[in-house]
This record gives sequence, structure tokens and C-alpha cells, in this order.
Amino acid sequence: MAHNLPEQPDRASVFFSKIHTFDSFKNPAFRHYFLGMVGQWSGMNMQMVTNSLLAYRVTGSAAILGIVALANAIPVLVLSLLGGVAVDRFQKKTLLQIGQAGAMLVSLVIGFCLVTGYLSVENPESWLILLGTSIFQGIIAAFVMTARQSIIPELVSRKDLMNAVSLNTMGMNIFRLASPALAGLIIDFISFEAVYFIMAGLFASGVIFNAFLPRTRIPPARGTNPIQDIKEGFQYMRGKYVIIFLLSFAFSFIVLFIPFQNLLPVFSESVLRVGATGLGVLMSISGAGALLASFVFATIPSRKRGLVHLLSTLLVSVALLFFCFSSNWTFSLILMIFIGIGQTGHVTTGTTLLQTHTEPQYLGRVMSIMMMNWGLSGLGTFLAGFMAHGIGIQWAIGGFAAILTAFSLAALLFMPKIRNLE
Repeated sequence: MAHNLPEQPDRASVFFSKIHTFDSFKNPAFRHYFLGMVGQWSGMNMQMVTNSLLAYRVTGSAAILGIVALANAIPVLVLSLLGGVAVDRFQKKTLLQIGQAGAMLVSLVIGFCLVTGYLSVENPESWLILLGTSIFQGIIAAFVMTARQSIIPELVSRKDLMNAVSLNTMGMNIFRLASPALAGLIIDFISFEAVYFIMAGLFASGVIFNAFLPRTRIPPARGTNPIQDIKEGFQYMRGKYVIIFLLSFAFSFIVLFIPFQNLLPVFSESVLRVGATGLGVLMSISGAGALLASFVFATIPSRKRGLVHLLSTLLVSVALLFFCFSSNWTFSLILMIFIGIGQTGHVTTGTTLLQTHTEPQYLGRVMSIMMMNWGLSGLGTFLAGFMAHGIGIQWAIGGFAAILTAFSLAALLFMPKIRNLE
């Protein structure tokens, strides 16, 4: 399943062999993957600040933020199953590069629209540019997100999988820590367009570095066509309690938690009143908690993953519930740390459990269901955005957090089979 490249250890492998936290870096193939994702992670985390804040400043509407998120989510929802088939049939390396090239193109288009003045408050219809690029990104994400999740088990051995997923999450969180704050500062002191052109360069670097990633194994496609492959994937999952629960629990988390991330600009602008720099700081502080959690998960033995998965979800939901009704800047920052810790614990353990309990030839299709869940996050954001008009952003997201808390607590108390998963 894993590729042992090269046969002889190089200097980097010898160095990392002395540090167990970085065990997966002994594998040159994983190191190539990690370097190839640096541009993706940094650009993606800057994008999280700029896209949502730009849409809110151009329109002043939380509802339109929900519409833009929904436009991104629908292609992911509709096309993810085909994305899973593609991942099981084609080179994941190539799919990753296509996605990064697409993200680069989107950043360039928005940057030029800002430079020309077309995308601005003075042109009320210009937010449709953000709607169109969001749809395009959703189409690309339907294929690329599945490839990104599915490639790791083909680069490392089974015993290093938890470590590799944790290091992958750690890399994401390093840039989640630095990139949002940097993006906020650039917006406040230079311009939005400067951020978009920087992001384009970062995505381009990812395309270049991923060119050095080794080719991965492609399991033989058993179906006669993509539809048959999709049916075969569902037949495989039928009756597999662990896989079905993990996907269902991920659905609850994504639909109820991710709207908070997408609507965070509303909190920063209307509740905490801290501007673009404050929004970047909030996201970076959450990234600091996530980075701490990913470092711990990369270091500790891969045990009690089911229990950690449920406790992490409970932690993030409770912290989010308190955050929604906080108007104190310091307390809100502390809560963002716990939100970052809980989110990382949920994602890292959930991904590892799915990859551990799924046979390799079906992994792309199983992970594509997870990506469909991410697509459904747009529906949650859409609903929360419109609810915010009627009952306020704090009660809308706070209600979501309360439901997630109840789900997490019920699973922890009444599902011992999941709680005892190793």
C-alpha cells in the first residue's frame, strides 16, 4: 500500500529518525507531499479571511455571505462522488496540481477585478464575481479535496498513518496561525488586491513543488463506468457501522460548526468590532490552538482514537457556544484557542479512523462522501446567514452550537462501540 522511496535513507531521514513527533518525515515521499502543500495551506488560509470579508464589505449582508458559501458548496455536494471515482482511477498528484492551478486563476481574476475598480461597493452587482468564482472553486474542490485526503495512506505505512495525518494537520495549522493575521494586516494597510496577488503566487508554488511528488498507486477500477463505481462504493459501505457513524457524525459537525467559520466576519465587524486585523487575529489564535493539538496528536501513541474523537467534538461545541455570547475580546480569544484544539482533534481522529477502517480500493469513494459533507456546510451557512437577519448572528450560530453539543454528548454516553475504537 505504501511506497518506500527511496530504499536508502537520506540525511533528512536520518535526522527525523531521532524525533518521533516527525516519524513520517523519514519518508521522502511524504516530505515531497508536505512541501507541495505549503503554498496550498498558506494561500487557502489567507483566502478564508479575504473572500468572506470582501463579500461582506462589498454587500454589507450576512445573507449574501450565505449565498456565496452555498454557491461553493453545491458543486462539492453534486460532484464529490464523481471526484471519489476519479481519485480511485487517476493520479492523485495530477488532481492536486489541477486544483492549485485553479485556485491561482481565481485569485488572479478577483485581484484584477479589484484593480480595475469593477469589484467595489460603488458597483452593487459586482459581488456576482465572487459568486461565480465560488462556484468554480467548488467544482475544483469536489475532485481535489478527496485526492488530498486519500493520497496520504499511499505515501506512508499503516503504523505511521496517525502521525502523517497529524503532521498534515500541523502544517495546515501553522499557516492557519500566521496567514489570516498577515492577510488582515495587508488588507488594512495596503489593499485587498495585494492579498489576492500574493495568494496567486502561493498557489503557483504549490503546483511547482507537487511536480516532484512521486506517482502513487492506482487501484484497478472494477466498475464498467463511473456510475457503476459509485454504486459499488455504496454497496461496500452498507452495513459497516463504524464508517457510517463516522460519516454521519462528520456531517453533523460540518453543517453545525463550519457556518461559524464562514460567518466569523459578522462577529468581528458587528459584535466584537475589531476590523480586518481583529478578524485575522481571531483566526490565527484559533490556529494556535489547532497547532498545539496537532503537535500533541503527532507525538502521542495512536490509541483511544474513538474517545478522543468524541471528546474533541464536545470541546469545540461547548467553546463555540460560549464564544457566540461573548462580547469580551480577551475571553473570546481564549475561547478561540479551545475551538482550534477541538476542531483539530475532531478532524484528525475522524480522518484517521476512516482511513484505517476503509479498504484501499474504496478509500477515494468513502472520502468523497466526507467531501460531500463539506459541501453541505454551505447549506448550513446559507441557513445561518438568513437566520441571523431574524434572530441575530449570536443566536443563530449559538443554536447550532447547542445542537452539536447535544449530539456529541449523546454519542459519548450511549455509543460505547465508537467510544472504544482504537
